[in-house]
Amino acid sequence: MKKLVYLAVVSCFAATLPAGAEDKPEAPSPAATRAQRAPQWSAYKVVQAPAVPAVKQAKWVRKPVDAFVLAQLEAKNIKPSSDADKETFIRRATLDVWGIIPTPEEVKAFVDDRSPEAYEKLVDRLLASPRYGERQARRWLDLARYADSAGFTNDETRPNMWRYRDYVIDAFNQDKPYDRFVKEQIAGDELWPNQQEALIATGFLRAYADDSNSRNLVQKKYQNTTDMVDTVGTVFLGSSVECARCHNHKIDKVSQKEYFQLQAFFANTAATDNLPLKEKAPVDLSYSDAQAKYQAATKDVRDRIKALLAPIRKVGEEYHIGRFTPETREALAKRDKPDTASTKERWVINRYLTTNYTDQAVTASYLNYEESAKDIKEKLAKLTEELRKYDELRPTKGSDKISGVKDLGKDPAPTHLLFTGEWDRPLEEVQPGVPALFNPTGEKLDFASIEGSTGRRAALAKWLSSPNNPLTARVFVNRVWGQYFGKGIVETVSDFGRAGAKPTHPELLDYLADKFVKDGWSAKKLQREILLSSTYRQSSAPREDLAKVDPDNKLLAVFPRQRLDAEQIRDSLLAASGELVDKVGGPAVFPPVPSTLKTPGRFWTVDKDPNEYNRRSIYIFTRRSVPYPMLETFDMASPQKVHSKRSITTSPLQALALINNDQVFKSSQALAGRVIREAGPDPVKQIERLYQIVYSRAPDKVEKNTLLSFLDHQEGLFRDQAIAAGKVSMAVPVGLNTSQARNAEPVRLAAFVDLTHTILNSNEFVYRY
Repeated sequence: MKKLVYLAVVSCFAATLPAGAEDKPEAPSPAATRAQRAPQWSAYKVVQAPAVPAVKQAKWVRKPVDAFVLAQLEAKNIKPSSDADKETFIRRATLDVWGIIPTPEEVKAFVDDRSPEAYEKLVDRLLASPRYGERQARRWLDLARYADSAGFTNDETRPNMWRYRDYVIDAFNQDKPYDRFVKEQIAGDELWPNQQEALIATGFLRAYADDSNSRNLVQKKYQNTTDMVDTVGTVFLGSSVECARCHNHKIDKVSQKEYFQLQAFFANTAATDNLPLKEKAPVDLSYSDAQAKYQAATKDVRDRIKALLAPIRKVGEEYHIGRFTPETREALAKRDKPDTASTKERWVINRYLTTNYTDQAVTASYLNYEESAKDIKEKLAKLTEELRKYDELRPTKGSDKISGVKDLGKDPAPTHLLFTGEWDRPLEEVQPGVPALFNPTGEKLDFASIEGSTGRRAALAKWLSSPNNPLTARVFVNRVWGQYFGKGIVETVSDFGRAGAKPTHPELLDYLADKFVKDGWSAKKLQREILLSSTYRQSSAPREDLAKVDPDNKLLAVFPRQRLDAEQIRDSLLAASGELVDKVGGPAVFPPVPSTLKTPGRFWTVDKDPNEYNRRSIYIFTRRSVPYPMLETFDMASPQKVHSKRSITTSPLQALALINNDQVFKSSQALAGRVIREAGPDPVKQIERLYQIVYSRAPDKVEKNTLLSFLDHQEGLFRDQAIAAGKVSMAVPVGLNTSQARNAEPVRLAAFVDLTHTILNSNEFVYRY
């Protein structure tokens, strides 16, 4: 069924779910009766490979996953949908795997390929592209609460975090085994301390939002450790372990003691933004060169600032430390004699010395509140202003360090069970361990001796990635399934506990998890099986026979249509208009933001190079306090904590954004120019080319006539306005050569821009079917 474009520019993108059903469902089949008698499925049992069910419509089964889906459909006497047409399939698969629409040439090549291997060749091509890693990484970064800034009041830039983003992109493109991927992010510094990639991977733990102004660093240690534990529980175990922090878990069998045993794995773990970068890429060398020039040019000014502050450095720091809590001051009193500090106090000292520990930072409070230092403050202001004159030399992005985590020595800080989870009410000391619920085989953890580290995180990482772990593989394959079908087999993708949703296809989940591990924890092999299945190939056309039998499409008798997420919309706009800059990796970029967004310059400074504006959305700087407006409108992930599943909202603001957003309109102009260049002056061919680019299909006769009428109508409006006003400013396509621009009517060109703008405001563009 062809999908008519909605020409109403203010469409709110309402998608229709499959509907319809028979009035009287049939009696349960023998297969359904057997399923009711089967042992109860549990996420906490070790994964066992289930038998692939026998089905009547065996010809429909292309991959084993289809048999599991079809068995449940047949149990309810439901037939699966027919295959989607090839144009729909390649658009769907390209959006799912790459996050952008395919080109007309890619669509044509696939449609024209009549070989039996056409689908396999398409899927293999999609999985082999660097764009695959960019798309899959964006999903993972949602879980990693990734951002390029720290959050809270100051929201400082984290200049090194992009390395973790690039690590994730590379990991997916290389098809890094997931068990290794897990180990590197939890304990790369302990397991592979000499491998730079593994150190960068620990940015996963470091990515939490962090308040540099915290005055209770003892409590801060607890807060940071809590974030790490809760993140690991949510991301890898699909479990709400945080519910056991204040008391025993009310629903799942996780005790408060077991929760703090998990915290003990991170007892000595400290975040750092100063790990040395030993292997430097060209972008790193460019940063180092620029930084060296800045340092040389500013040496005299910086030396004068240091000399000015030297007399008050000690008193200023004591004034500064006086603002911390008594527990923190007690630890910081030992900062010059760290050997006398306890293991927990060493964490406090390390935090203090590695968080904005500069002459100006530690004397700022003293200068602001001490009247006798007024003269120094005035001189400092003049020197600071002099220093700003060299800002043009200062590199605005890049770094020569790595952000990650490290252990502060072999002796672990003690971890205590805390009364009602309060940081200052310790009870009994606990040792590292995992909840018995998550360890059904009683597997012993491997606490190997590691130089300069406790080795605790390494032990946890090995257990997490063990084939005997009942949750790790299940949770990951469920997330991947949800990526392709809109919902996980367990819909609550980060809660496999009793409060979460029950799996719709438990045997299928176990089949995927078992095969995933046996296939070497390969994400590409897992996704290849899904993409080549009949289940994924189905049409999304609504069916009236399903309304009562399966109104939520849990059994997947039709393919679930879904609105594109924020990054897919923006990236597809750039791809359609021909503006997309296909460059992988590197420091984050700052495209222009609406003039109505009032934000301090240090939070958002637009890049000088216009080519950076049109990079893929994964490379846009993620400022916790200033999310990029267009992405935020379309439900981008919040980096404040683990973002398990994207929201899909429908709001007038979304329609208005596509109407009024400057980038969308500029893309409409560029798209208009591209179409005219590629299709020539014939309006029918222009409309055909426009549809091929934006929708990956040809328009039907009704659509052609409707759009031709729209063009004529808009041209008449512009002409009338020009006559009435004597002259009227009109937007025209960009990218036309002199001959094309000279031979076309300006009012017709302006009308065609309106047409492309309207097409980009349609349901069909912002949904995948």
